[in-house]
Amino acid sequence: MSALFPAAHRLAAEPESDALFLPEWCGLDDAALLAHYRSDRGVVFDAIVDPEEVLPKRLEGLMHGRFEFNGETHSLGDPIDWLQNPSADIEWHILLHKFYYAAGLSQAWQRSADLRYVRRWAELIDGWMRVTPPGFIAADVTGRRVQNWIYSLQGLVLPGMDGREAPVDPAFFRRLLQSIHAQVEFLCANLTPKRNHRTLELLAVFLAGVVFPEFARAQHWRSFALRETLVNIHADLLPDGVHCELSTDYHHLALRNWFQVRTLAARNGHGVPAAMDEALLRAFDFSVHVHQPDGSAPSFSDGDARGYRALLRQAAHLYRRPDLLFVATGGADGVAPLQRNAHFSNSGYHVLRSEWPANGSAEAQHLMFDCGPLGEGNHGHFDALSFELFAFGRPLVVDPGRYTYSEAGETNWRVHFRSTAAHSTVCVDGRSQTRYSPRAIKEPSRHAQGAVRHKISGPPPDTLLIETHDGGSLDLLHGRCSSHEYDAVHDRCIAFIDRRYWIVSDWLRAPGEHDYVVSFQLGTAAASASSLHRAAGLRLDSPHLSIALPARPDQRTELAGAWVSARYGHKDAAPVLRTHARGRDADFDAVLVPWGCEAPDLQVEDRVVRSGEGLAGHALRIRLAQDGQTLHDGWFHDRGVHSETWLIGTHVFKGRWIHWRETADGRIVRALSHAGATLRDLNGQAVAVEIGEAP
Repeated sequence: MSALFPAAHRLAAEPESDALFLPEWCGLDDAALLAHYRSDRGVVFDAIVDPEEVLPKRLEGLMHGRFEFNGETHSLGDPIDWLQNPSADIEWHILLHKFYYAAGLSQAWQRSADLRYVRRWAELIDGWMRVTPPGFIAADVTGRRVQNWIYSLQGLVLPGMDGREAPVDPAFFRRLLQSIHAQVEFLCANLTPKRNHRTLELLAVFLAGVVFPEFARAQHWRSFALRETLVNIHADLLPDGVHCELSTDYHHLALRNWFQVRTLAARNGHGVPAAMDEALLRAFDFSVHVHQPDGSAPSFSDGDARGYRALLRQAAHLYRRPDLLFVATGGADGVAPLQRNAHFSNSGYHVLRSEWPANGSAEAQHLMFDCGPLGEGNHGHFDALSFELFAFGRPLVVDPGRYTYSEAGETNWRVHFRSTAAHSTVCVDGRSQTRYSPRAIKEPSRHAQGAVRHKISGPPPDTLLIETHDGGSLDLLHGRCSSHEYDAVHDRCIAFIDRRYWIVSDWLRAPGEHDYVVSFQLGTAAASASSLHRAAGLRLDSPHLSIALPARPDQRTELAGAWVSARYGHKDAAPVLRTHARGRDADFDAVLVPWGCEAPDLQVEDRVVRSGEGLAGHALRIRLAQDGQTLHDGWFHDRGVHSETWLIGTHVFKGRWIHWRETADGRIVRALSHAGATLRDLNGQAVAVEIGEAP
């Protein structure tokens, strides 16, 4: 024992001087207090461990003073200078102080019974307690540290495997409890006003109140945290159930914290108001639809690309929701949700999918479209009208991710990954949709006073969903983005045909000339196996995705190098397909065909269309040969030019948009459009137009 805990660490507090506990426990000496916590006290909780932060390689590194966070490793001396950051990235220092590795060391002890892990656990916590104030860096860092210290105690104080007992020194354990108490009291007095940081801080307060009912303040902590968590949920969830920061990842991080409060309460006999469950179920509805067929979720705005099936499974069991279980198990159990597509009007997120795949069907397609506001806080990206496309078991057109919050270095990667140019949307004059300017930090926060960081310094763009259509053979989304940084207005229409292929049409209208660039950011799998062909039109072939564009003399298309980031601190090369044009107005069109085993033969050409007033427009002629079938399809959208009639070949069309299918000799065999649309041949003979709702 003494080898693990030197005498200086074993100074026992006088029992009568420790007023933190209720009367029943305040008189216990150190040994009796530890013995009490090693007994069955009826407290139930699970240690939540971040698997990335407790990898065996990382744990072995920190055993020798090497700490790795976010792909960056630093050697720290003994004793550690906890108040100095060896990295240019504040997030590295934050992870050092969050102590995820404490739970990892506890797990390593349970697996191996190697006392080195207990010794290192004690050294790190003791060193931190001696020099660090409870709220160092920020309150949310304190919240995560409290949680991780408590999780580590589950393995080191509760009885170990085969009756083993970890050699935790009683006096050190009391000091640890005193530190946790001080940190929780700090949190109660210094909660972040709003959003995801407040969420995790309240979880830490509630967790401490549940795990340490012997504290005199435990009842207050529980009631305070429950009350404020409900307020936090109502403040942060939009009416459509999406977290107000509009980050898919932070939505789930906040939801996981809220749900952990809910399950802790249920497992330990503490009631919660019905309004909490009602709100959480709205948030889970969004989670159900945002998950892709492989169980991952797109990383719109800040966050990592990862999935939350385990969270959905827990919610499915608590709420007895078979649809949550279906998504959690990849279709192996439960019942598929009733809705194939989903529209979240407040956040502006829209999801189209081909099907709900049972048992992980490899062919299912999923597209998520962003036609909403920037989001609260500082996690939004300047990516209005961007989308992410997943099909055949992999992401094909992707959000670039966030990579870093640091602005240090020759390249400001934080600015780059937030920019409009990095996303699958249209960039105007190389500018982002929202002004983003460098500003000095006026008051010390996570960043030192006087440090220069970019801040949003102009209004976000105005976004508007113009139209949606959910049909059995055609789904459609049409959105508009009007930026305050330039006078060009961007419309994007995405059509999903036969749940098989996609048409993405962009048009920009402006009083003056601009440089326009439309980008499709591909995934990392396309980095070494993509090629651009310039035959009849243009065609990009990449793994499991072909993209065809009509050849237009005023446009230039290139396959360029770019970067994507699936997790913080890591970026990978991935190609981007860019099409450039200059002018006042510009129209862009692309047909995207995901495929499984064999790339299709795909060609897209322009077809001249004229309005009843003689205005020229264009439709697309699409030839798709795939799986032994050849399709001859057409697509037209009026792009905001309102005309009574449109002459398309030998047919007269009345309406906004239409998709049709022809035989090889040009006879129309199917037409799909919106309510009120008509199609007739030149003799006035009507062609049947299908207008159906999704089955």
